[in-house]
Amino acid sequence: MTSATHPPSAAGFPAALVESLLRELPTAADGHAPVFGISGLQGSGKSTLAAQLAAAATGAGLRTAMVSIDDFYLTRAERLQLAQQAHPLLATRGPPGTHDLTLAMDTLGALRMRQPASLPRFDKLADDRLPPERWPRMDAGVDLVIFEGWFLATPAEPDPALATPLNALERDEDADGRWRHHCNTALARDYPPLWNLIDRLLFLQPPGFEVVPEWRWQQEQGLQAADPSRPGMSQAQLQRFVQHYERVSRQALRTLPALADRVVRLDARRRPLDDGGLTPPRR
Repeated sequence: MTSATHPPSAAGFPAALVESLLRELPTAADGHAPVFGISGLQGSGKSTLAAQLAAAATGAGLRTAMVSIDDFYLTRAERLQLAQQAHPLLATRGPPGTHDLTLAMDTLGALRMRQPASLPRFDKLADDRLPPERWPRMDAGVDLVIFEGWFLATPAEPDPALATPLNALERDEDADGRWRHHCNTALARDYPPLWNLIDRLLFLQPPGFEVVPEWRWQQEQGLQAADPSRPGMSQAQLQRFVQHYERVSRQALRTLPALADRVVRLDARRRPLDDGGLTPPRR
C-alpha cells in the first residue's frame, strides 16, 4: 500500500533508474523499516520519482509509505505567531524553522518502527495543514518509507556566510540578518535528528539555482490546474516566494553532491544526464 498523494511535478524518470533504486533499497539490521530519502530543489521532480519508486516497491510486495518534508510545515496560525515573535518572514512556509519537527520525528519514528501511523498532509493552495481526519492512515506496519524534500540532509552555513544579503528579499526585508540567522540556527540545531533517520539519500542535482524559479512556476501551474476554483500565486508572487529558499538551496547545491549516497544530475528539462544515475553508489 502506498500513500503517494502528491501530484507529480515532472513527466517521469527512466524506468531503468527506478529499477536500479528498487534493487538498492536499504535494509536495516535492527529490524526497522528503512527510510529512503530523496532530496532535490523545488520543482526538480522528487515527488514524481518518489511516486514512481513507491509504485515499483508496492509492485514488488513492499508495504510502502511516502511522506514529504512539506507535509510537516507548521500550520498557518503557528507561522503567523512565529512571525510576530521572531521575524515577519517566518510567516512564509518552507525555510528551516517553519516545520513541526516534533510531528515529523513522531511520524517517521512510528513508520520506522513498523507501527500504525497517520501521515500529515499540507494543502499548498490553502497554505495550511489539512485537518487530521483527512490524513492517510497506515494501519499496518510498513516495509519501506520514502521521504522526500527540497533540502533533506543539507547542513547549515558557517555564520560568516550570512553577512551579505543574497537577493532582494534578504536585502530589503532582512537587512539586519535576523531571519537568515534564525533559519540557519534551526538548520544546525533542530534538523540533524530528522536527517539521521534517513538510511540512504539520493540527491537530484539541477544544473544550477537559476532553473528553480521556472521549475517552481511550472509546479504552481500544475497545482492551480488541478483545482482552478482556488487561487494560487501569480508569477511575480512566486518569484518573491522562491527567494525565501535561495540561500539554503545554494547550500544544498554546494554540499549534497558529496554527502548523498547517489547523485542524479539533471539538465534544465529535468532529464537525467550521463547514465541517468546508474553508476554504482559510493557507499
